[in-house]
Amino acid sequence: MNYKIFTDASADVSEELMHDVPEIEMIPMNVELDGKPYLYGPGGNLDNRMFYAEQRKGKFASTSQINPLTYKDYFRKSLEKGEDVLYLGLTQGISGSFMSANLAMEDLREEFPERKIQAVETYCAAVGLGMLVHEAARMQAAGYTFEELVQWVEKYRLNICHWFTVDVFEHLRHGGRVSGTAAAVGSLLNIKPLLHIENDGTLKVMEKPRGRKQAIRHQIAHMKEDWIPEELSNLVVIGHGDDLDALNQCTEAVLAEFPQADIRPAYIGALIGAHTGPGMLALIYWGRKR
Repeated sequence: MNYKIFTDASADVSEELMHDVPEIEMIPMNVELDGKPYLYGPGGNLDNRMFYAEQRKGKFASTSQINPLTYKDYFRKSLEKGEDVLYLGLTQGISGSFMSANLAMEDLREEFPERKIQAVETYCAAVGLGMLVHEAARMQAAGYTFEELVQWVEKYRLNICHWFTVDVFEHLRHGGRVSGTAAAVGSLLNIKPLLHIENDGTLKVMEKPRGRKQAIRHQIAHMKEDWIPEELSNLVVIGHGDDLDALNQCTEAVLAEFPQADIRPAYIGALIGAHTGPGMLALIYWGRKR
């Protein structure tokens, strides 16, 4: 299988998640934290613990899409080694990086006409994208050809279910995603908004549970309705915004209902974390529908 799977640092993965699949290539991204530029991802100077520690000090972050030249540099290295390139990117409903990757690939197809070069829109984000990347690498290890893997991802990408709950409102307010009034009321009432990635890849607030325990119960309720481990796999990814207590609560709740779940934890990284802040909690699984 002479092809390389690429993604970028918008895919939230961890050693626990990726230890049992072939290595994928991850492209770092730029993050601005308190007005200072950082590189987040492989070879970067910003890790998750540092990122959230700075947020807890009251600092805010912003991210920018990866430019086409960066994608070209990374893709070219594999192409020059005779490897085909498959890129699985963040949903366009959240970022324009996927468009940048496509622009890079248009030029590279002229330069390497004998190679297969393709980007697949995943309609996934953060730990959801990380889970899809893991499962794609698993299929690659099982012997899927380039074309077979593209078809597999396109067939099952909308079966990756994302349920996120947000713990604080400051970063949503700072980014303009909620008003100051909504943030104040939400904090006062201890609301933990439950967000969902829609079929078109956009992020939508679905419910407004009060308190962490109720938010987790809502996440578990959705999983009860849709989880299909027997059809795809029993992998479940729990993402957290540097909150081990929340991670443990969610893990215990999942195992109480689904003892056969293969739970893998992962940090929610800077791309989503810049907007949601510390304490975010995500439950990701294979579902019958989104």
